[in-house]
Amino acid sequence: MRSTIQCLGVIVGVLWLFPVEAATCRDPAGFEAWLAGFKREAAASGISPPAIAALDGVAYDAGIVAKDHGQHVFRQSFEQFSGRMVNSYRLHKGHALIKQYAATFARIEQAYGVPAPVIVAIWGLETDFGAVSGNTPTLRALATLAYDCRRSDMFQAELMDALRLIQRGDLSPSARGAWAGEVGQTQFMPSSYLKFAVDFDGNGRRDLVHSVPDVLASTANFLQSYGWQRGGAWTPGSANFAVIKEWNKADVYARTIAYFATRLAGNE
Repeated sequence: MRSTIQCLGVIVGVLWLFPVEAATCRDPAGFEAWLAGFKREAAASGISPPAIAALDGVAYDAGIVAKDHGQHVFRQSFEQFSGRMVNSYRLHKGHALIKQYAATFARIEQAYGVPAPVIVAIWGLETDFGAVSGNTPTLRALATLAYDCRRSDMFQAELMDALRLIQRGDLSPSARGAWAGEVGQTQFMPSSYLKFAVDFDGNGRRDLVHSVPDVLASTANFLQSYGWQRGGAWTPGSANFAVIKEWNKADVYARTIAYFATRLAGNE
């Protein structure tokens, strides 16, 4: 394992050459020892032995690190991105789901003030309404990124929160999702799952993978928690648009959520 000074030197050098990437300063050969140390830290933090045991057999995945280091700045224009994402299929499917879950959406709007088109727009853009939520083992993704040096503090905290979710029975140890650790039909990071997930179907669990009512209400709870104004506009420049940007800070993505929601609300 390289020293901190060596790591910083490599990172600065690589960032100077390739601004969108960073160097890996952890040796994959040391992953198992690091994971053992993390388990001890989890135990000291009050995580139960059965939840910690979910990390048994979790392996380092160099492909996840490559994806994380290879991210590029969002380069598509709003017209390009929205034109591709807000297509006839998603509009038709979105309208059908608003009708299918009309009673659930009515309860959600009463409780959180967030209307169905906004929630459905997020649902559709994130995972095609739950159809494509990712197939990467969540604990493997989080542990790999927690071990890597680029955003280790952030992902160590996310991994600890994932264990808390497992401990309280809301997340399966075998859960799968996006390569960066997002899980569920609207792609919550474990920390957001822990803070905002609600049991809206009343079965005693906050299940953002399988329960549509939990997924939809939890998404609304997230937005309300960031200041969603009941009955307000969500167009760019509005207070509610600023809330949408808390969901995704990329302006093109946030504008596409707002545009999609407007199309759904107008029954277009």
